[in-house]
Amino acid sequence: MAVVLGIETSCDETGVGIVSDGRLLGAALASSMEEHARFGGVVPEIAARAHLESLVPCVRAAFQQAGIGPSEIDAVAVTSGPGLATALQTGLAAAKAYALAWDRPLYGVHHLAGHVAADTLENGPLPSRSVALIVSGGHTSLLLLGDLARDPVVHLGDTRDDAAGEAFDKVARLLGLAYPGGPAVAEAARDGDPGAVVFPRAMLGAGYDFSFSGLKSAVARHVERAGSTLAVPDVAASFQEAVADVLTRKAVEACLAHGVDTLVIVGGVAANRRLRDLAAERCRTAGLTLRIPPPSLCTDNGAMIAAVGDLLVASGAPPSSRHLAADPSAPLNRAHL
Repeated sequence: MAVVLGIETSCDETGVGIVSDGRLLGAALASSMEEHARFGGVVPEIAARAHLESLVPCVRAAFQQAGIGPSEIDAVAVTSGPGLATALQTGLAAAKAYALAWDRPLYGVHHLAGHVAADTLENGPLPSRSVALIVSGGHTSLLLLGDLARDPVVHLGDTRDDAAGEAFDKVARLLGLAYPGGPAVAEAARDGDPGAVVFPRAMLGAGYDFSFSGLKSAVARHVERAGSTLAVPDVAASFQEAVADVLTRKAVEACLAHGVDTLVIVGGVAANRRLRDLAAERCRTAGLTLRIPPPSLCTDNGAMIAAVGDLLVASGAPPSSRHLAADPSAPLNRAHL
């Protein structure tokens, strides 16, 4: 039974996790979000410097929580793509250093596979076949999954423009709300009417790809027309409803079309309460099992990377080369990079 240390530094959060046999033993997380807020988005160099400052303290904190030491680590897993180049390189350099110093195998992990694996820490092993909906700041994809550690990942659909999380950030800016946009829009939407504004549902009935740029533009036009009469809560709720509607409809349709009875929703946007509620309602109606990790495991974290490493070690996958390089635009074909 291996014990795996996982390191995640793909964006603005420094995550470290320790996992063994599908169980989370310890984790630590540091965020540089506040340093980016005044810029309205993540600044890569600020993120990389924050990772440098936070990595060692996070590793120490994860060890302390797990109640173990470096000698008990059997493998090191690290996000090697996709993500911000300088941020990835910081985590990758640290992981290589730990693997070399402890004489342990190194596993390069795809960031999005980590999001899927995060669900196993809460809900146990994935079934032999499932559909995963990944919704985050940079990615929106529908995937057909087999064994995450052994099988290739089949893309059923991807976003053609903005990711869902990116659309939340841009709409928040249009409405004068705080960054990051996901939590800010969700908070504003609590007091709004989701039926107040009928925003477009792009690409419904057109396969499993997504598009959110038209929805973002529709919000911008509405804001411009409304002027001083703009009802921010109503617009936020109506936008949120449009996003949740398209995501859940396509995800359920994909499950039914491919004879899959389990839907897994992961990624930062999976923390959105309306998305979770609507997905639960539609899966219940369709007779599907819905799996969504708790919000703490939806956002970027080291536990999810350790979880992939744990699966790779258990499957007998060969370690990555010590010459493993960061790949900021790595396609999701397999969990192991």
